Amino acid sequence: MATPIPKSEIVGLPVATFAERAYLHYSMYVILDRALPFIGDGLKPVQRRIIYAMSELGLHAAAKFKKSARTVGDVIGKFHPHGDSACYEAMVLMAQDFTYRYPLIDGQGNWGSSDDPKSFAAMRYTESRLTRYANALLNELAQGTVDWAPNFDGTLDEPRALPARLPNVLLNGGSGIAVGMATDIPPHNVREVVSACVRLLESPGATLAELCEHIEGPDYPTHAEIVTPKEEIRQIYETGTGSVRQRATWAREDGNVVINALPYQVSGSKILEQIAAQMNAKKLPLVSDLRDESDHENPTRLVIEPRSNRVELAALMDHLFATTDLERSYRVNMNMIGLNGRPRVFDIRSLLKEWLEFRTATVRRRLQWRLERVVKRLHILDGYLTAYLNIDEVIHIVRTEDEPKPVLMKRFRLSDEQAEAILELKLRNLAKLEEMRIRGQQMELSGERESLQKILSSTARLKRLVRDELIEDAEEFGDTRRSPIVERGAARAIDQTALIPSEAITVVLSKKGWVRAAKGHEVDPRSLNYKTGDAYLHAAHGRSNQQIVCLDSTGRTYTVAAHGLPSARSQGEPLSSTLNPPAGATFSGVMMGADEDLYLLATDAGYGFIAPLGEMYTKNKKGKSTLTVPSGSHVLTPQRVYDPAEDRVAVVTTGGYLLVYTADELPVMNRGRGVKLINIPLRKRQAGEESVLVAATFHQGDSIVILSGKRYFRLKPKDIEHYSGERGRRGRKLPRGFQHVQGMTFE
Repeated sequence: MATPIPKSEIVGLPVATFAERAYLHYSMYVILDRALPFIGDGLKPVQRRIIYAMSELGLHAAAKFKKSARTVGDVIGKFHPHGDSACYEAMVLMAQDFTYRYPLIDGQGNWGSSDDPKSFAAMRYTESRLTRYANALLNELAQGTVDWAPNFDGTLDEPRALPARLPNVLLNGGSGIAVGMATDIPPHNVREVVSACVRLLESPGATLAELCEHIEGPDYPTHAEIVTPKEEIRQIYETGTGSVRQRATWAREDGNVVINALPYQVSGSKILEQIAAQMNAKKLPLVSDLRDESDHENPTRLVIEPRSNRVELAALMDHLFATTDLERSYRVNMNMIGLNGRPRVFDIRSLLKEWLEFRTATVRRRLQWRLERVVKRLHILDGYLTAYLNIDEVIHIVRTEDEPKPVLMKRFRLSDEQAEAILELKLRNLAKLEEMRIRGQQMELSGERESLQKILSSTARLKRLVRDELIEDAEEFGDTRRSPIVERGAARAIDQTALIPSEAITVVLSKKGWVRAAKGHEVDPRSLNYKTGDAYLHAAHGRSNQQIVCLDSTGRTYTVAAHGLPSARSQGEPLSSTLNPPAGATFSGVMMGADEDLYLLATDAGYGFIAPLGEMYTKNKKGKSTLTVPSGSHVLTPQRVYDPAEDRVAVVTTGGYLLVYTADELPVMNRGRGVKLINIPLRKRQAGEESVLVAATFHQGDSIVILSGKRYFRLKPKDIEHYSGERGRRGRKLPRGFQHVQGMTFE
């Protein structure tokens, strides 16, 4: 049984305090040791440990490839006690030339593709070594340039940072999510960044605008265009945050669109899926076919075939830029760990300035380390020279004395290090020519010592050395910019109605609210087949790329896209399946046309007005309140008004009264009850004895045909004047036998 802990050793702590401390420790670990890169070498701990472990394995750029599993094993066994899959994935990212602007690892085998970065082979199959660029991070590691710390179990030492010769934090960028903060640093071109560093070394007071003359903007490992305006890029560099937009490049080829470069980390297969989805949804009728012709010679070659040669390719691509990943925005948040060990969002000037401080301190430590080695070697050479000048006596002391070291030190005034070095000399090094070599080495090292002392004692010389080394590395690793910065207008999606073919259609509404569309305007809607118990109610003529407006019995209007209606060969579909009208409401009519087209809306209570069609549109499936319906009244079928000054309105009541007047006597309103169309005595209307049967519009010069049972009565234009009057009047009674009106048509 375990020995119980004495109460005196137990310390009480509130749960809230314990949780706060634990979470704070975890947060700082994630921020400092996992998610954010260090400004000096631009690496996260796992990346740094991978690079260092590979250098310890001797996997430099000229070495043979070695299995990646060996590297991962060394990393997680010696320095990074975490999962092997996470470690290997971090290694893969540093080897992908489509992910890293300047890859740190040279991979052999399947390391994924730009189309599917996660398709890399397992680590037991791939092989790897460091690239030449990685040498810029490692070359000075053994020259006293960095601080060392024990690894997780204290058996080995690992560098706290690598002595980077280039600002890798800007060149390769990085991304990560910590606790309460994140980082997104875009990659840049080495020549541009080094040029800005040189400018800042030569002119420490250089402004942000002057540095932006050298750094045009990010440089992603893809040839897609950066379309963010330069002023916005300058604002990003000033604040350290913002977003950069990148757009695919394309060319015309045999009437087709050929996309030859995609934005950073965009998959060609995903682009094709997005375009195909629009085609399947009938939202992109301008495209007839898609092809992926990518191969080894053309890593990105997506072909889009337009439906006809009349399609404007620029407008089509503008639409695709706005609706697919052919144009993407990348967040910029230059958050990293500074030289003081704290995370901070850097602007470009302070970032370069602080990195130059790191680089200058690194070079100073390297020179100081070398100076110490040179001075120590000169001291040893002085002892060697003393020994060679007195070689016989030295040999005699060594042969005769039991403890020759103190004797040598006393006789020739040697230090402990000099005496120890003399005693460790091999016999073959006692030749006469050795003295000449010692003097030659002394002269060489003396000159190097003087040079090092001059540099270390002069800030200007030290800056000049840093500048020359930066320029040298830029010439070795520099290349031309890949992502051109181009001024482009904002991408806009094509209006869906503009993509829909404009064809003449007739929309037919049945009494039970079923709707369908027939091609052409010559269709007789009454001759179509209807469901049992259903019949024709109303029809409207228009185009397939227009919207239809439905009016229900409560006076609400609804909008439905005409191109989505079922064919007239079927019996249609109920409007209630796509709309959400009030319970018990029925549909009274449909309207189509341009936004400025006018329609007469009326109720059988004798009130109405003229409304523009565009004011009745709504995206709300519950409709829009347009016509106010008095209690107990019904909505009449809407009527088209072509020209209020020329068109006439004929209003017939169930009492047999007819009133005709010009349509311009009615007001044009967006919503409301309207005005009195015809005068119906209030007592008759309340008793339900009389109401408006028909309120229709017709062209001046047309004849009115009154239907009553099997008989009809035709009013010619000269006869219509007998029933003409001012709006709101009682009108005149129709002849005996035709007062029970059942319908009205115009010829």
